[in-house]
Amino acid sequence: MSLTQNLAEYIRACFTGIWIESHEHQDALVAIAELCRKEDWQMATWDIDQGLRVAGTEITTEVTDPLTAVRSLNSLVTPDGTSLLVLQNFHHFMQSAEIVQALVQQILSGKQTRTFVIILSPVVSIPVELEKLFVVLEHELPTRQQLAEIAESIATKPGELPEGSQREAVLDAAVGLTRYEAENAFSLSLVREGKVTAATLWQQKSQMLKKIRPASTVSGRCQLQWPGRPGCT
Repeated sequence: MSLTQNLAEYIRACFTGIWIESHEHQDALVAIAELCRKEDWQMATWDIDQGLRVAGTEITTEVTDPLTAVRSLNSLVTPDGTSLLVLQNFHHFMQSAEIVQALVQQILSGKQTRTFVIILSPVVSIPVELEKLFVVLEHELPTRQQLAEIAESIATKPGELPEGSQREAVLDAAVGLTRYEAENAFSLSLVREGKVTAATLWQQKSQMLKKIRPASTVSGRCQLQWPGRPGCT
């Protein structure tokens, strides 16, 4: 099930605290925004650099205080509408007792006001006070079809993208990459060899492995740092 399908179900069921684990925030934001347009839901986003922005309006505030950002959801309440506040990389602020308490209050009151707190983060790091209030969703990595579409958008000249078994080998090598990583790997292959090859993708993938931290357990959850890597229970 896709992120938008999952998210739509939980919002209709009024899960007012939603944690989305994602390494591709821009893609996730686009998906959430499309869902909100389709359902006529109001969406606001916040990050510490750009502040608070309300989709479909010119409302942008230089709110750099995360506590104020949480409380700003109250200003989005409408009599019969649904409002979402997406907080990016908010795991950095979850050690604050004031923020934790504000989230508790906001998530509980959201049942009556149809307001939803969505945290978008590459890791799941939920304080014990909030564990029972958040549901965790995973932003899936691109499928083979999506990877093929990315490759086709980059390798546009004849012969740059192989056919048949060689194309399947390229997609095999690309599986497990994010959209951003796949775009970079395909482009690097074109620069190096004038075409997309599985060998270059595997080489780039091995370079990415060097950046991986050992799996860590956060709030009782084992965080996998690479698709398919053995984890803990």
